Amino acid sequence: MNVLVIGAGGLTGKRVVKRLAESNQHLVRSMIRKAEQTDEMEKLGAKAILADLEQDFSFTMNDVNAVIFAAGSGSATGHDKTVAIDQEGAKKAVDFAKEKGIERFIMLSSMGTETPEEAPPALQPYLEAKKAADEYLMKSGLNFTIVRPGSLTDEPGTGMIDLAAQFSPVGGTISRDDVAQVLVESLLTKEAEGKTFEIISGSTPIKEALTRT
Repeated sequence: MNVLVIGAGGLTGKRVVKRLAESNQHLVRSMIRKAEQTDEMEKLGAKAILADLEQDFSFTMNDVNAVIFAAGSGSATGHDKTVAIDQEGAKKAVDFAKEKGIERFIMLSSMGTETPEEAPPALQPYLEAKKAADEYLMKSGLNFTIVRPGSLTDEPGTGMIDLAAQFSPVGGTISRDDVAQVLVESLLTKEAEGKTFEIISGSTPIKEALTRT
């Protein structure tokens, strides 16, 4: 597939780009906000496209048939930027994907999105923005998968996860490596289409867990 990774310059996005390129199944385009990230993307095996989620970035989806949305405003930004990136930026990506006839849309979300009011106050705006974006995608008519990981770590991936529609209580961690693998594997896993699920580190191989969704 020709895959556009939105948020390719982020910690998880870079891992997604690398895994896509190494799979030899996909042509990869990486949407980045800073020109200085171009060389890094090309070394990972992707064509870099400079664009901004707060502007018109519809051109990034030309000649693309799948999108992985891995962008995030980050923990150091304020509420306005959270809404602009995690909510409105994601919604624009959905709209552009519909206009361009994108065949597959994978959204990186977050555990706790279903119940943002139960999260610590500092985290609630982020989860509320993610919830709005997820619901918008679900109603879009696109062939979507929404992946909601637990707390992200930079530990090496194990390739093993636990997956559920919703964990109760909310909690658990997972490596960015394993999240990236889930996002990439979801592209071509029929059983993951039209599904929303949570993931944490666990005991089931990723491909097997996805086929059980």
